[in-house]
Amino acid sequence: MAERSTAAVDVADNDGDEPSAAQAAKATSDGVDTQNGRAADGPMPEKDGERTNTASTAAPELHSGHKLARRYRLEECVTRVDGFSSWRAMDEKLRRAVGVHLMPADHSRARSVLAAARSSALLGDPRFVQVLDAVEENDLVYVVHEWLPDATELTALLAAGPLEAHEAYQLVSQVSQAMAAAHREGLAHLRLTPSAILRTSTGQWRIRGLAVNAALRGITSETPQRADTEAIGALLYAALTQRWPYESDAYGLAGLPKGVGLIAPDQVRAGVHRGLGELAMRALANDGATASRQEPACTTPEELSKAVAAMPRIRPPEPAFTAPPEYQHTTYQQGSYGRTTPPGVTTVQSLPVAPPPPPLQSRTGRALKWGVAALLIAALGLGSWQLADTLLERGTQKGNSGTSNNTKPGTDDDPKDTGPGEPLKIQDVSVLGGSVKPALAPKTIDGDHESAWITPEYYNYANFGRLEQENDGSGIIVDLGEVRDVSGLDVDMYVAGQTVEVLAAAPEAGNPGSVAAFTQRITKLERTDKKLQPTLEKPIRTRYVLIHVTELPASGGGYRGGISEIKVLGHAS
Repeated sequence: MAERSTAAVDVADNDGDEPSAAQAAKATSDGVDTQNGRAADGPMPEKDGERTNTASTAAPELHSGHKLARRYRLEECVTRVDGFSSWRAMDEKLRRAVGVHLMPADHSRARSVLAAARSSALLGDPRFVQVLDAVEENDLVYVVHEWLPDATELTALLAAGPLEAHEAYQLVSQVSQAMAAAHREGLAHLRLTPSAILRTSTGQWRIRGLAVNAALRGITSETPQRADTEAIGALLYAALTQRWPYESDAYGLAGLPKGVGLIAPDQVRAGVHRGLGELAMRALANDGATASRQEPACTTPEELSKAVAAMPRIRPPEPAFTAPPEYQHTTYQQGSYGRTTPPGVTTVQSLPVAPPPPPLQSRTGRALKWGVAALLIAALGLGSWQLADTLLERGTQKGNSGTSNNTKPGTDDDPKDTGPGEPLKIQDVSVLGGSVKPALAPKTIDGDHESAWITPEYYNYANFGRLEQENDGSGIIVDLGEVRDVSGLDVDMYVAGQTVEVLAAAPEAGNPGSVAAFTQRITKLERTDKKLQPTLEKPIRTRYVLIHVTELPASGGGYRGGISEIKVLGHAS
């Protein structure tokens, strides 16, 4: 089983009281938004949603040290509300921290929580905090999920101030794209609050609690896409203004003034990026176009992600450059040692600048200038004569046809196309060994650079966790359908820093399944950037090509890699 890093799934939100920065930091470290030792149930606007009544079943009375499935040891209870509890736990089998939600099996929401957790786990999108296990056992239902110790909640980030324009742009871009992908699979969040959004140490934004948060709270909606889109708009509004876009205070943020309604972000805070502010209004005002823009409102995450993509890209700020101090010459002043320096006189003196030498005005100087001019004129005349002579000789060597007699068609002097050629048709792709996400292999040839074959996240070791079934690493085997002349590749890696080699099987090889079967080397084993574009001086004959990944780069607390797109290049035979 592949290892992943871990983070808690947020299930409780702010009750409207503005917490201090220290409380916000504690909420981040716990992974659940709590205040004064209790979970807070917040005023997340649910215009189109419905929340079921709180179950009467009490939360299971468990204690630190209790072990689930002889594997998950409970360590700290971070939430106890609505008949369920949330814990930080230790997976003793894989020696990693995890988060666990617990509730009685007879809880009114137990069935829906199990169904939501299992549906979320099937998505497998790395932009979401992953559900690792969902089990009913011994009159208990528990959901095990990732715990990201290096991530920071948006709640804590906003406690320090509004986000810079580039960060806000990345936030709305990544969150809207992720939610669009989730809705395509029939999954909604319905609890997209600042405490459900995490920024990792690498600058990536991740979403926790997909489907599970709403199921734990008993929240449903007849228009889930619209509800999630408005929530993303509220997150963007808060990121730009450090204010919650409703009258009530929430999530440590002050609300808008009462009675004024929804006003544009640039009317709340000076210096707000205009394009992002208008985008937040289009996502929030789903009943029609806003007064500040004529574009229609965004009612689905897909529409919002397309609107973000249509904006001019916002680049990160340039790093501040501090000019070095001006260099000053110091001189030794004879006889100054031991003397007192008069007031107002510095001991550092600048060297006097020597005046430029006078021009050549003497008789010898004028003769030298005329001599140099004469030499230049003679050299130019000699060069012109030699050029004319060469052109005349070439003209006399041409035949009646106007072509040179020195070059004959069909000889080695003819220009040849030495490029890598055109993309060859790929019949099929598969995963080396078949154990690492085989269902994602076709994404490497679908023409979409946003989709990819992505490995799970491994712990402790960069070489696929040193698992026995992956001793040789992994990678993608490309089947061209027939033996072709391969002269190069164009491969987009999922992330930079992977250790990769490209191999090819012998022309007579049939369905190779191990690294040893690929006997022809295209590239040596080395760390690569996100782009891998080897070109061969001499094409090789093969049907099968292997992009072989042996080590993965660090990702958060573990190691993860993958391949986004593969093109095999060659010439028509």
